Amino acid sequence: MIHSRIRMFAFVLAVALTLASFGPGAQGTRAQPQPIFTNAKAAALIDVTSGRLLYSQRGDESMLIASLTKIMTAIVAIEHGELSDIVKTSTRAAGKEGSSIYLKAGEEMSLEHMLYGLMLRSGNDAATAIAEHVGGSEEGFVHLMNEKAIWLGLEHTHFMNPHGLDHEEHYSSANDLAKLTAYALHNEVFREIVKTKQKSVPNPNEEWDHQWRNKNKMLSMYEGADGVKTGYTKKALRTLVSSATRNGQQLVAVTLNDGDDWRDHRKLLDWGFASYPLTTLVEQGQRIAGTAYRLSRSFQYPLAEEEQDQIRRKLVLTDTASADYRLGERGALALFLGERPLGTVAVETAEAAFAEAAAQPGAGKAAAFARSAAPGFASMLQQVVRQLFR
Repeated sequence: MIHSRIRMFAFVLAVALTLASFGPGAQGTRAQPQPIFTNAKAAALIDVTSGRLLYSQRGDESMLIASLTKIMTAIVAIEHGELSDIVKTSTRAAGKEGSSIYLKAGEEMSLEHMLYGLMLRSGNDAATAIAEHVGGSEEGFVHLMNEKAIWLGLEHTHFMNPHGLDHEEHYSSANDLAKLTAYALHNEVFREIVKTKQKSVPNPNEEWDHQWRNKNKMLSMYEGADGVKTGYTKKALRTLVSSATRNGQQLVAVTLNDGDDWRDHRKLLDWGFASYPLTTLVEQGQRIAGTAYRLSRSFQYPLAEEEQDQIRRKLVLTDTASADYRLGERGALALFLGERPLGTVAVETAEAAFAEAAAQPGAGKAAAFARSAAPGFASMLQQVVRQLFR
């Protein structure tokens, strides 16, 4: 009995040490990110992959946002429209005040090309034409915009138009715009449009083509910059959303009412990349020592140096007698930053873990033994892990 308990303790200890060894770095004193300040009335910084908000300055305060509105206009149009559709410019759209791509009433252009005019040159005429085409009317399209805001959980956002001209009931916040942009950048079409520095678009009514240069100077002045949108009205003043990718990590910076936005965005992005690098917490195929399981994918998350020791992991295995197990589910490794859940990574079956080895010459007998032993072993492991994480 004593020997049995000793063996069980040794096994539990092996699993515990294995899970602990997944963490990046050893225990010790960690440096905290240096504080950062901007000239903006409100600002935010977000990691696109994880959706983690890295910085917020008055981030939940609703404010006028000017043409940053067009980020929502673009993603709603992409998701609800067909890029090959031909959009006909109405008299209302052609006469829209503010920034323009100089569409004429009756002029036709594909939705895809009009989206370039919307995002590169901030055309209010393009915004209105797109809204009327995709939503049936400007009002119908605005309804879609607000529905999307609710779906994304943007609690400090409300739209009254697709272009961003000032209206007291038309507003968003720095944090909401960061979340919206992070979502939009997962769309390949949106991502391609906002990183384009210059676009040539055919003009069937003239002998010359439209030549649109992106107003976003960050694309030329910051290494790795790949978006997103500028904005300005007399009441909102200067607004800007920028994005950049370095070492596989993409960040989005937002400033509202900032007279020194180009400088502040470079500072925010530099600070984010330096202070919260994307850290690999587990690797695809990584084995859990002492078990027949391995991880199905890698998992990355932006972490400050001081947070590296706060990562916790919890292995939860599926009961071998359950329907889920019969359907192929084996369990998952849950990841936490302190008490905050970050996500889960599925563990692969013993069969999957040994399939690769079984394919190798001379490995058939070993793989067959592993497969036959795995179910009972997994059942025992599940009981051990339950005790380990009680």
